[in-house]
Amino acid sequence: MSILYTGKTFTTGGRNGQSRSDDNRLDIKLSVPGSNGAGTNPEQLFAAGWSACFIGAIGRAAQEIGIKLPADTSVAAEVDLGSDPEEGFFLQARLNVSLPGIEPALTQSLIDRAHQICPYSKATRGNIKAVVAAL
Repeated sequence: MSILYTGKTFTTGGRNGQSRSDDNRLDIKLSVPGSNGAGTNPEQLFAAGWSACFIGAIGRAAQEIGIKLPADTSVAAEVDLGSDPEEGFFLQARLNVSLPGIEPALTQSLIDRAHQICPYSKATRGNIKAVVAAL
């Protein structure tokens, strides 16, 4: 096993704060979801990270079978923050994948394989409800 990369951030103020990476390439304000604050929120950041990683995983799955992904491959990610009276706060997600020009059966096969190899999918499997499907 080898570590390929370590992302490092420093956050102050929680959901109404600021987060900055150690290399200063990320420097963002944070706001509570649904507020009038000027910043983004952890759910949006998680959705962006997972969707970007998932496209990479689709690319790996395509490479495994010798095909090239369309240039306009996309993933629309939705991450919900919810609350349950018994369980408390929870996350759930939907990843909607678009592979223009790829036949539906092959698209589904690539999505299924990507969901097995994507690090975000692995990290969340069994922990949050996630639906991954073709558009």
